[in-house]
This record gives sequence, C-alpha cells and structure tokens, in this order.
Amino acid sequence: MAKGPTYRVKFRRRREAKTDYRKRLRLLLSKKPRLVARKTLNHIIAQIVEYDEKGDRTVVSAHSRELIKLGYKGHTGNLPSAYLTGYLLGKKALKAGYKEAVLDIGLHRATKGAAVFAILKGALDAGLEVPHGESILPDEDRIRGEHIKAYAEFLKENDEEKYKKQFSKYLEKGLEPEKLPEHFDEIKEKIDNLF
Repeated sequence: MAKGPTYRVKFRRRREAKTDYRKRLRLLLSKKPRLVARKTLNHIIAQIVEYDEKGDRTVVSAHSRELIKLGYKGHTGNLPSAYLTGYLLGKKALKAGYKEAVLDIGLHRATKGAAVFAILKGALDAGLEVPHGESILPDEDRIRGEHIKAYAEFLKENDEEKYKKQFSKYLEKGLEPEKLPEHFDEIKEKIDNLF
C-alpha cells in the first residue's frame, strides 16, 4: 500500500472493481434515465434506472428468465436472448412512460456486436430512444441466431455425438438448435402481443 501525506484511499466500489465513478458521473450529468445492460454467464439483465440521492431506483426491469415464461427454449445467456430481453424491456419502458434513456454497460468492454449491444438493439427496435453508433450493433443474422443454426447443422453432419453434447439443453427442452431463428421470431411475436 502506498504511503505518504497525499495518498488517498479509493472508494470501496472502485477498489472492488464494481464501479467506474468517472463514467458514472458522465452518465448522470445527462439527466436521463439509464438503460443498464448486464450479462452474466447464463442470464441477461436489462433495467431502466433513475438517479436518486438516497440511491438509484430501478423503475423498469427485464430478465432473460422472463423469456422462459413466454415459452423460450433456447439458452438464456446468448445473443438472441439478449436481444429479446432488450426488446421486452423497451416495450415495458414505453408502457411505463419512458421514451428515452442513455446506455450504461458498466465495466463491460465495448466490443462490436457484444450481448450488451444486442440488448440496446432490442430496446431500440421496441421504440426506446437511446443515443448510439450504428457500427457497434450486432448483425441481424446473429441476433436471430443464424450462427448457432449454422454451427448446429455443421456438427450434426460431422459429429453426431458432439452435436448431442453441445446442444443437450436445447434438445432436453424440445428445441432443435437448427430451428432457433424461427423460434426467435415466435417469441418476438409473443412479446408484441403482450403490449
């Protein structure tokens, strides 16, 4: 640990690598609610959060587990589920009266086509206004899961055993991974019918 009269201990959440306070300040100065996009290994979380002196308030929220209730049988941590979670959040936010937000990806690295930007694309397609650059958004075929379909078809032709192992959860739930894009469209339509 550094010593000396001018050494200053960093805030606890900064030391724990949970919060970038400079980035947070820039987001708060916009005076807009934040679209908080987070990805874990198996889930996607999207929220509309407003600043409050006593602590941030989550006003609208969507979780990839909600997709399961709508009949989604795919993995809840991939790009198609990220888009659908963002789409669901966007629809909920518009219904709650929130028309615009600013994207908050936290400590995630800003990589083109990442899941946090799939959440953004879903929210944009739902009608939410969020400032962004078009080049960062994932391609439409990846959002629909065409890359998963292509890989599943490749494995099915070349290595049946690896195919069954790789996509065992899909097959347990009764979804052939080659039909993921069609399944994606069904779930998106169900979200539209909810609102």
